[in-house]
Amino acid sequence: MRYVKPHYYDNFHCIADNCPDTCCAGWQIVIDEETLENYSRVTGPFGNRLYAAIDWQEGIFRQKKGRCSFLNDENLCDLYKELGKDALCRTCSMYPRHVEEFEGLRELSLSLSCPVAAEMILTCKDPLVLLDEETEEEEELAEEFEDFDYLMFTQLEDARALIFSIMQDRKVPIDNRMQKALMLAHRIQQCIDEERYCDVDEVILSEKNTGYEHAGNPDTESRYDKMRREYQVFDNLERLREEWTAILDHAWNVLYKQGEAHYQRICREFNNSFGGNSKFREEWSLFTENLMLFFVYTYFCGAVYDDQVYSKIALAEFSVRWIRELIMAAWVSQAPRIADNANIESSDDVFDWKLCIEIAYRYAREIEHSDDNLNALEEWLGTGR
Repeated sequence: MRYVKPHYYDNFHCIADNCPDTCCAGWQIVIDEETLENYSRVTGPFGNRLYAAIDWQEGIFRQKKGRCSFLNDENLCDLYKELGKDALCRTCSMYPRHVEEFEGLRELSLSLSCPVAAEMILTCKDPLVLLDEETEEEEELAEEFEDFDYLMFTQLEDARALIFSIMQDRKVPIDNRMQKALMLAHRIQQCIDEERYCDVDEVILSEKNTGYEHAGNPDTESRYDKMRREYQVFDNLERLREEWTAILDHAWNVLYKQGEAHYQRICREFNNSFGGNSKFREEWSLFTENLMLFFVYTYFCGAVYDDQVYSKIALAEFSVRWIRELIMAAWVSQAPRIADNANIESSDDVFDWKLCIEIAYRYAREIEHSDDNLNALEEWLGTGR
């Protein structure tokens, strides 16, 4: 069996009750069948509590006010304390570790929805390296891969490696890198749609030798109009947490509600303080790069199952843009003089970089942890929006 993982993967350690949030609230926790059967055999007072705290028909833990029934007031797990680590279901024992399964390959990653993992992912200064390991472990679930297109998967791996190379070319502005990745995905998607599968290799090879001057068509829609239009898609998605609604409502009120001139001014001020025109441009670019690489690594090769190459990169680019947009909205609150139409001479002390990480993991919790949201968004992006 072959295993691939990011170079920082093994450094993750849960910080339990010291975490700024909890992974045991805000979503349903599915219990695997083996663990569910084990729980059914627990007796005594705790067995009674287990019986009452599980929806046995759905195979999930019941919740109280959006929190798992076993999450106590100290944000620790009573089930873990009572029965031990080995009694946790697969979901709880794995998170935030995630596995994507392919024929003869397991790709391991950390979920951006975990605050600790998000900080590891987004503050990593070294270029992301994927570690590749081979074991003598026998193939698992081989019957599920009877129709696996190994040739296409190899092409996707090659394309992803090229996208990594593009995204890590730090001599080039970060937005240009993202546009070139989108263009590559668009060209590959055209080959697939037209059943020109052999041309995919040629596209990858030619893109290696193509510069950034043609990495996308000029957008005739203003940024203000585009972001306002895209904002509406969030209204059609499931909301998992009240905090997410508050973040979206705040963004609408401070960014779009007062008109385009006000919005453009905020964009200029933010760019001067923390974007491409500031002394923090390298940190901001690195933050963006790490975000983009996370989404590409996690989702891109999954196109082997649905042939939707472009929507995977479009999802990555959309997610990065909107996380940055929501960060800008939060910055307005930390720099209130913006709202008063005053100039900010120095913003070094009015922005909390940890807020960038928080908004990223809150976005991931809403989008990645709802299959309905993820599928709806990818379908919308794949149709050209």
